[in-house]
Amino acid sequence: MKNLLTKKWTGFVVALLLITIVNSISSIFYTRFDFTAEKRFTLSGVSKKVLGQIPQEVKIDVYLDGDLPAGFRHLRSEIRDMLSDLKAFSGGRLQFAFTNPLEGSEDVKQKNIEVLTSKGVKPTSLTVKKNSGVSQQLIFPTAIVSYGDKEMVVNLLENRVGIAPEEALNNSIQNLEYNFINALSKVTSQGKPLIGFTEGHQELSDLELADGMKGLEEGYIPGRVDLKKISLDDLQQLKVLVIAKPLSPFSESEKYKINTFIRRGGNVIWAIDQSDADLDSLNQTGEHAVLARQLNLDDMLFKYGIRLNYALIEDLNCAQIPISIGNGQLKLLPWAFYPLIVPLSPHPVVKNLEAIRSEFAGSIDTVAAKGIKKEVILSSSPFAKVIELPAMISLQMIDQLTDINSFKHTAVPIAVLLEGVFPDVFNNRPLPPETEKSPLYDAVSAKMLVVADGDIFKNQISPGDRSPFPLGYDQYTQHQYGNKSFLMNAVDYLAGDADLIELRQKEVRLRLLDKVKIENESIFWQFLNVLIPLIVLVGAGVIHYFYRKRKYGMP
Repeated sequence: MKNLLTKKWTGFVVALLLITIVNSISSIFYTRFDFTAEKRFTLSGVSKKVLGQIPQEVKIDVYLDGDLPAGFRHLRSEIRDMLSDLKAFSGGRLQFAFTNPLEGSEDVKQKNIEVLTSKGVKPTSLTVKKNSGVSQQLIFPTAIVSYGDKEMVVNLLENRVGIAPEEALNNSIQNLEYNFINALSKVTSQGKPLIGFTEGHQELSDLELADGMKGLEEGYIPGRVDLKKISLDDLQQLKVLVIAKPLSPFSESEKYKINTFIRRGGNVIWAIDQSDADLDSLNQTGEHAVLARQLNLDDMLFKYGIRLNYALIEDLNCAQIPISIGNGQLKLLPWAFYPLIVPLSPHPVVKNLEAIRSEFAGSIDTVAAKGIKKEVILSSSPFAKVIELPAMISLQMIDQLTDINSFKHTAVPIAVLLEGVFPDVFNNRPLPPETEKSPLYDAVSAKMLVVADGDIFKNQISPGDRSPFPLGYDQYTQHQYGNKSFLMNAVDYLAGDADLIELRQKEVRLRLLDKVKIENESIFWQFLNVLIPLIVLVGAGVIHYFYRKRKYGMP
């Protein structure tokens, strides 16, 4: 009997000692075992690198809290798990908290909403089904990353028109790592890269680019660049050059500067209109002769592997415009020359983005260019057609949208990403007069995005106080499109860490229950899930009972 007690106490002490050792080791070394096929619970190397370089404490406030529907409770749980992992790899320099801004008295709620709205946080209204009926619930699927006096808003809900709620939540979960790591990288960076928007060719005005440039200020320093005045060395300080809807031609000297910038590793976004189509002219006269716009860029882009066609796209999947129907009344009608571009490419620049609103978009062809990788990332819908220029368009063409057969066409490319060592446009050509000659250099790889629509980065302007609306917001339909996210992602991809943007390609597979089987066999599955665990439990108890009886029972 004494030996038996000694063995029990020895086993107890050994077990307690092992538990203490394991806990001590786990408090020093953090690890986890991820058996999922897509490694959904494993942080990438770039994430660990960013977390390891955080110099001082970072605070993340998550406002998705309170009494939430089931889907958002799951999202909140995933956010908490993700932030716990980030905290563990940050060496204690990352702290986070969940807050419900709609908790407390009405005055407190209103004050919280005003504070969050002033920081750029936008609430989402949900339609919630309850036993008593249907009600509206306001939630804030947003987090704010704070570092010193810098803050950055992180949108936690990746929603798109036309996708199921389950898919929207799944998209949100799979982008959590990228969204948080991207924000942490930007707020903790010591210096911000320079982003230059060209001027001097009647490009989009500061007011038309206001919201896009304001959004870029979180991680970059955006500003204007006059290619006629800037030196080659100063131009090379830019990380990305954005050419947004020029209306007048570029000189050979300006093209030489752009070419040198690209050959020395500079990245460029081209948002180009090859037509002079304009809705204001249509509203005044009812019809408009659309002509080709000559910008003196065709030879340059062709050498890089791109041809911007002198054409317009008509698309059945399109935005609406206000049309006067008499007596001072306006009616919203679909306008086929304003395609709504639904991103289908898996490329991280456009993955999971809301539809992008365009105006008088053209088409793009890719041509052979040695060593240049090309990828179409935006296209029209399959129900589109191309009109060659010159062409006459009128508001009466709205009636043609009923003729679906005329719109049967393959998807037309609208935006293309290019990457590689771009050829020298001025090779074996004399330099333009009065051009600053570039010193000798070795050409390096660069990236560029070419979009056949100059208005894609233009925000609408309030006719009343002339204030800019958010980029992508349609003041007539009051819908927010994905134009701003497209600009932010494009600049991040061209200017940022390639490994960081690749996090957007992380996938979490959606494994849903078979709704038909649940509906038809609900009683069977309920019975199975309730009874089987009880049978296993009782069986284990019976086996354990007979085992002990046999071992310790009297002979």
